[in-house]
Amino acid sequence: MTTVAEKLDYLRVRKIGDCQRCPLHRNRTNIVFGEGDPEADVMFVGEAPGAQEDQTGRPFVGMAGRCLDQWIVTLGLKRTDVYIANTVKCRPLDNRDPYPPEKEACAPFLHTQIYLIQPKVLVALGRHAANSLSGRNLSMGELRESQLIYENAKTGLTVPVVPIYHPSYVLRGKRAEKEPVALEDLRTALALAGLSPCKE
Repeated sequence: MTTVAEKLDYLRVRKIGDCQRCPLHRNRTNIVFGEGDPEADVMFVGEAPGAQEDQTGRPFVGMAGRCLDQWIVTLGLKRTDVYIANTVKCRPLDNRDPYPPEKEACAPFLHTQIYLIQPKVLVALGRHAANSLSGRNLSMGELRESQLIYENAKTGLTVPVVPIYHPSYVLRGKRAEKEPVALEDLRTALALAGLSPCKE
Protein backbone atom coordinates (compact mmCIF):
# COMPACT_ATOMS: atom_id res chain seq x y z
CA MET A 1 0.00 0.00 0.00
CA THR A 2 1.36 3.40 -0.99
CA THR A 3 1.94 5.74 1.95
CA VAL A 4 1.07 9.44 2.01
CA ALA A 5 4.79 10.24 2.14
CA GLU A 6 5.34 8.22 -1.03
CA LYS A 7 2.43 9.96 -2.76
CA LEU A 8 3.82 13.37 -1.80
CA ASP A 9 7.22 12.33 -3.13
CA TYR A 10 5.61 11.22 -6.39
CA LEU A 11 3.87 14.60 -6.65
CA ARG A 12 7.15 16.42 -6.09
CA VAL A 13 9.32 14.32 -8.41
CA ARG A 14 6.99 13.16 -11.16
CA LYS A 15 4.29 15.85 -11.34
CA ILE A 16 6.13 19.03 -10.42
CA GLY A 17 9.57 17.92 -11.59
CA ASP A 18 11.59 20.81 -13.01
CA CYS A 19 8.48 22.97 -13.19
CA GLN A 20 8.41 25.73 -15.80
CA ARG A 21 4.69 26.44 -15.73
CA CYS A 22 5.11 30.12 -14.83
CA PRO A 23 7.86 32.77 -15.05
CA LEU A 24 8.97 32.22 -11.45
CA HIS A 25 11.14 29.30 -12.55
CA ARG A 26 13.52 31.62 -14.38
CA ASN A 27 15.15 32.99 -11.25
CA ARG A 28 14.72 30.22 -8.70
CA THR A 29 17.49 28.19 -7.14
CA ASN A 30 15.26 25.47 -5.70
CA ILE A 31 11.62 24.49 -5.72
CA VAL A 32 10.28 24.75 -2.16
CA PHE A 33 7.79 21.91 -2.05
CA GLY A 34 6.94 21.59 1.63
CA GLU A 35 7.96 19.44 4.59
CA GLY A 36 6.78 17.91 7.80
CA ASP A 37 4.51 15.10 8.94
CA PRO A 38 2.72 13.76 5.83
CA GLU A 39 -0.25 12.83 8.01
CA ALA A 40 -0.29 16.01 10.11
CA ASP A 41 -3.52 17.24 11.67
CA VAL A 42 -2.28 20.82 11.29
CA MET A 43 -1.00 22.19 7.97
CA PHE A 44 0.55 25.65 7.73
CA VAL A 45 0.36 27.49 4.42
CA GLY A 46 2.36 30.62 3.66
CA GLU A 47 2.36 32.73 0.52
CA ALA A 48 5.75 32.23 -1.15
CA PRO A 49 9.33 31.22 -0.36
CA GLY A 50 11.91 33.87 0.57
CA ALA A 51 15.62 34.04 -0.19
CA GLN A 52 16.75 31.48 2.39
CA GLU A 53 13.95 29.12 1.42
CA ASP A 54 14.99 29.43 -2.22
CA GLN A 55 18.59 28.58 -1.29
CA THR A 56 17.74 25.57 0.88
CA GLY A 57 14.60 24.25 -0.80
CA ARG A 58 12.87 24.20 2.60
CA PRO A 59 9.88 26.32 3.73
CA PHE A 60 10.14 28.84 6.56
CA VAL A 61 13.83 28.54 7.49
CA GLY A 62 14.71 32.26 7.72
CA MET A 63 13.89 34.64 10.57
CA ALA A 64 10.16 34.20 10.03
CA GLY A 65 10.64 30.44 10.10
CA ARG A 66 12.51 30.56 13.38
CA CYS A 67 9.70 32.68 14.80
CA LEU A 68 7.12 30.17 13.58
CA ASP A 69 9.14 27.31 15.07
CA GLN A 70 9.11 29.09 18.43
CA TRP A 71 5.35 29.57 18.27
CA ILE A 72 4.88 25.87 17.53
CA VAL A 73 7.13 24.89 20.44
CA THR A 74 5.40 27.38 22.77
CA LEU A 75 2.13 25.55 22.16
CA GLY A 76 3.62 22.16 22.91
CA LEU A 77 4.34 20.82 19.43
CA LYS A 78 7.42 20.30 17.27
CA ARG A 79 7.98 21.37 13.68
CA THR A 80 7.97 17.68 12.73
CA ASP A 81 4.41 17.35 14.10
CA VAL A 82 2.97 19.69 11.44
CA TYR A 83 3.25 20.16 7.68
CA ILE A 84 4.42 23.45 6.17
CA ALA A 85 3.97 24.57 2.56
CA ASN A 86 3.33 27.70 0.46
CA THR A 87 0.78 28.71 -2.14
CA VAL A 88 3.60 28.92 -4.72
CA LYS A 89 6.72 26.79 -4.76
CA CYS A 90 9.23 29.26 -6.26
CA ARG A 91 10.46 32.57 -4.89
CA PRO A 92 9.23 35.79 -6.52
CA LEU A 93 12.09 38.24 -7.02
CA ASP A 94 12.48 40.91 -4.31
CA ASN A 95 10.00 38.98 -2.17
CA ARG A 96 7.05 40.54 -3.98
CA ASP A 97 3.62 38.97 -3.73
CA PRO A 98 3.04 36.28 -6.36
CA TYR A 99 0.86 37.39 -9.26
CA PRO A 100 -2.52 35.66 -9.76
CA PRO A 101 -1.34 33.65 -12.83
CA GLU A 102 1.63 32.36 -10.80
CA LYS A 103 -0.67 31.25 -7.98
CA GLU A 104 -3.03 29.65 -10.49
CA ALA A 105 -0.18 27.68 -12.07
CA CYS A 106 0.87 26.32 -8.68
CA ALA A 107 -2.60 25.84 -7.19
CA PRO A 108 -3.08 22.21 -8.36
CA PHE A 109 0.02 21.17 -6.43
CA LEU A 110 -1.13 22.81 -3.21
CA HIS A 111 -4.62 21.33 -3.63
CA THR A 112 -3.07 17.88 -4.07
CA GLN A 113 -0.87 18.32 -1.01
CA ILE A 114 -3.90 19.26 1.08
CA TYR A 115 -5.91 16.33 -0.31
CA LEU A 116 -3.14 13.83 0.40
CA ILE A 117 -2.36 15.11 3.89
CA GLN A 118 -6.04 15.54 4.89
CA PRO A 119 -5.31 18.01 7.71
CA LYS A 120 -7.97 18.75 10.28
CA VAL A 121 -7.17 22.46 10.08
CA LEU A 122 -5.29 24.77 7.74
CA VAL A 123 -3.37 27.62 9.35
CA ALA A 124 -2.97 30.45 6.86
CA LEU A 125 0.15 32.50 7.53
CA GLY A 126 -0.88 36.00 6.57
CA ARG A 127 -3.62 37.66 4.57
CA HIS A 128 -2.55 36.46 1.12
CA ALA A 129 -2.48 32.80 2.08
CA ALA A 130 -5.80 33.09 3.92
CA ASN A 131 -7.50 34.67 0.91
CA SER A 132 -5.99 32.07 -1.44
CA LEU A 133 -7.21 29.16 0.67
CA SER A 134 -10.69 30.55 1.37
CA GLY A 135 -11.39 32.20 -1.98
CA ARG A 136 -11.95 35.56 -0.28
CA ASN A 137 -10.49 39.02 -0.80
CA LEU A 138 -10.52 40.50 2.68
CA SER A 139 -8.24 42.40 5.02
CA MET A 140 -6.55 40.51 7.85
CA GLY A 141 -8.95 42.05 10.35
CA GLU A 142 -11.95 40.90 8.31
CA LEU A 143 -10.44 37.45 7.83
CA ARG A 144 -9.89 37.01 11.56
CA GLU A 145 -13.54 37.86 12.20
CA SER A 146 -14.81 35.38 9.58
CA GLN A 147 -15.38 31.64 9.64
CA LEU A 148 -13.21 30.48 6.77
CA ILE A 149 -13.40 27.18 4.94
CA TYR A 150 -11.15 25.64 2.31
CA GLU A 151 -13.37 23.84 -0.21
CA ASN A 152 -12.22 21.71 -3.11
CA ALA A 153 -15.10 20.99 -5.47
CA LYS A 154 -13.17 18.26 -7.30
CA THR A 155 -12.37 16.19 -4.23
CA GLY A 156 -15.21 17.27 -1.96
CA LEU A 157 -12.70 18.05 0.78
CA THR A 158 -13.54 20.86 3.21
CA VAL A 159 -11.14 22.03 5.92
CA PRO A 160 -11.47 24.93 8.36
CA VAL A 161 -8.99 27.75 7.76
CA VAL A 162 -7.58 29.81 10.62
CA PRO A 163 -5.71 32.95 9.53
CA ILE A 164 -2.89 34.16 11.77
CA TYR A 165 -0.49 37.06 11.42
CA HIS A 166 2.53 36.13 9.35
CA PRO A 167 5.66 35.82 11.51
CA SER A 168 7.51 38.30 9.28
CA TYR A 169 4.74 40.85 9.88
CA VAL A 170 5.08 40.41 13.64
CA LEU A 171 8.87 40.77 13.42
CA ARG A 172 8.73 43.87 11.23
CA GLY A 173 8.80 47.34 12.82
CA LYS A 174 6.93 47.76 16.09
CA ARG A 175 4.40 44.97 15.72
CA ALA A 176 5.47 42.70 18.58
CA GLU A 177 2.07 43.32 20.16
CA LYS A 178 0.60 41.12 17.43
CA GLU A 179 2.45 38.04 18.68
CA PRO A 180 -0.03 37.23 21.51
CA VAL A 181 -2.83 37.60 18.96
CA ALA A 182 -1.09 35.18 16.59
CA LEU A 183 -0.56 32.68 19.40
CA GLU A 184 -4.20 32.91 20.47
CA ASP A 185 -5.34 32.30 16.89
CA LEU A 186 -2.94 29.38 16.70
CA ARG A 187 -4.46 27.94 19.88
CA THR A 188 -7.85 28.17 18.17
CA ALA A 189 -6.46 26.24 15.21
CA LEU A 190 -5.00 23.50 17.39
CA ALA A 191 -8.29 23.16 19.25
CA LEU A 192 -10.11 22.70 15.93
CA ALA A 193 -7.64 19.90 15.16
CA GLY A 194 -8.52 18.24 18.46
CA LEU A 195 -5.16 19.07 20.03
CA SER A 196 -4.58 20.55 23.47
CA PRO A 197 -2.24 23.54 23.15
CA CYS A 198 -0.08 24.50 26.12
CA LYS A 199 -1.08 27.60 28.04
CA GLU A 200 1.37 30.45 28.48
